[in-house]
Amino acid sequence: MPTPRNQQVSLSDTPYYHCISRCVRRSFLCGTDHTTNKDYNHRKQWIVERLALLSKTFAIDVCAYAAMSNHLHLVLKINEPLAQGWSDETVIQHWDQLFIIPVLVERYQNGECRSEAEQKRAQETISLFRERLTDISWFMRCLNEHIARKANAEDHCTGRFWEGRFKSQALLDEQAILSCMIYVDLNPVRADICRTLEDSEHTSIKQRIEQITPTEAPNSTTTLKLSSFIGSSLKEDGIAFALKDYLELADWTGRIVREDKRGSIDASAPGILQKLQLDEDTWMETVQGFSKGFHSFVGPEEQLKSLCQKQKKHWVRGINACRKLFKSNHPIPITT
Repeated sequence: MPTPRNQQVSLSDTPYYHCISRCVRRSFLCGTDHTTNKDYNHRKQWIVERLALLSKTFAIDVCAYAAMSNHLHLVLKINEPLAQGWSDETVIQHWDQLFIIPVLVERYQNGECRSEAEQKRAQETISLFRERLTDISWFMRCLNEHIARKANAEDHCTGRFWEGRFKSQALLDEQAILSCMIYVDLNPVRADICRTLEDSEHTSIKQRIEQITPTEAPNSTTTLKLSSFIGSSLKEDGIAFALKDYLELADWTGRIVREDKRGSIDASAPGILQKLQLDEDTWMETVQGFSKGFHSFVGPEEQLKSLCQKQKKHWVRGINACRKLFKSNHPIPITT
């Protein structure tokens, strides 16, 4: 039986989550169908455009993404303090971008609720909207359902577009966050869709590179706001690494992963690995581990044991992989 979502999300331990959705039967419903030779690549742009809207509407930051031919990767950060700071009016405006506002809430918004019971009920509904705007399940629902409806309308059919509910992994420390983002951004390179990071379409790393060296004619007028790299502190609003270091590490890791370039790799590893106290072999095992041994939680054994105690469990699936791959890391606690 799948683990309930509320047991996979623990904001007291981390606000960072890796989410994966796959197309039904893993068909190429967002790429080129090899059976019919029909091209569905334009649907990847649908995903990016929808993410642009959701990142502005939800109190959830997009750290990394990769829209592939038959699956989607996201690294999300739940920004709960942001949502708590929103006024009731702001919450209503955000919710109105995606759903119809109930009549009672409209009346409350217009100052037409006379009784105390009506006002209380309206405030409870707004509180529920605020909570949902920090919920990755609602975020993924608003993304996946929208894409499925558009694809089915285009294909003149009904039924599932995605296999089932999305998979999520909690990223418990800096190494888990960084390695997962690299893993996501390198998906097109690993799939041999492209040769360089600059050519990896519909990924966050290509967008970050374009923001550094903007082209004369951008591919889309839709701007997806990505969580920014702020340098050194996870207490700040952003990712605790320098963008230059991240791009260098992604390029170096991509060259290592690709078998056709193993003989031409520079022997010097990026300095960010030294800052995280990681050797090259451990880093490569960690990045490649996201497609193999990791499950709902990814991080050092000590933090997994702490989660077990909170959830009254004796064991967490994937702890053996985490024990092996995070044995040399000394995590810095993550705060929201």
